[in-house]
Amino acid sequence: MRKVKKAVFPVAGFGSRFLPATKAQPKEMLPIVDKPLIQYAVEEAVAAGLTELIFITGRGKRAIEDHFDKAYELESELESAGKTELLNKIQEIVPPHVSCVYIRQQEQLGLGHAVLCAQSVIGDDEPFAVILADDFMDARPGHPNVIEQMMSVYEREGHNVLAVLRVPTEKTRNYGVVASSPYMQNLEFVSDIVEKPLPENAPSNMAVVGRYILNGSIFRHLAGLEKGSGGEIQLTDGIAALLKHERVLAYRYHGRRYDCGSKLGYLMATVVMGLKHPEVMKEFGAFISELNLPST
Repeated sequence: MRKVKKAVFPVAGFGSRFLPATKAQPKEMLPIVDKPLIQYAVEEAVAAGLTELIFITGRGKRAIEDHFDKAYELESELESAGKTELLNKIQEIVPPHVSCVYIRQQEQLGLGHAVLCAQSVIGDDEPFAVILADDFMDARPGHPNVIEQMMSVYEREGHNVLAVLRVPTEKTRNYGVVASSPYMQNLEFVSDIVEKPLPENAPSNMAVVGRYILNGSIFRHLAGLEKGSGGEIQLTDGIAALLKHERVLAYRYHGRRYDCGSKLGYLMATVVMGLKHPEVMKEFGAFISELNLPST
């Protein structure tokens, strides 16, 4: 069994739910305190030992490439000013042993199509991770990050792994939803998966969120798909086809997920990370406490 070394980051979306903020910048570059969303996702991948990062980009996403590129003028300016701490921060955004690949998705045809765009870089016999930066994952203290948890499952079991969590039944229409049976603690066998089912048609309330470990065989199933829900090529449909040939596991991860594709989730993640940030946590925590005081 080959080890997971590559991660795909689909970042071609318009980010229309954050307009006008995303009119001229990618939603993945929206900051949580002092780092953009995409950097948190990359840091999760790098901490898990992934060494090749594949960004599926689109028109207007050049800022993502620039962010992970070397900034000679800025680094020279910081060095001349003696701002060593800041210099180290930007030089450490992508460690030297990690490479970045950028692939343009010519048309936004869905998450499944975005993943398929990475086939030429990954091949058909290598496992890889898919990480959606919109799904901000805050791991529980004492636990590895979510992708690292899932890689451990993959390396032990040798099967495709989906990150899942239970959602209110009325919200199943917003997710891919699995039917599953128990296997072991926090892990279930997936028997079916449906994209955005109505609550009355949902096979369960176990929803797939933005972390996947997939075998390269997924590509041949994605390549044969027609457009599905929303008129797009859905990764969910590719996984449903994969289920007929390979085992897929649903993993209930340790951590909390914030949907930063929504304004509420983005604000919640900002507050949580602000309360953890060493530069501002004390004063920010005091400010939050003041907000909770009863009015006089």
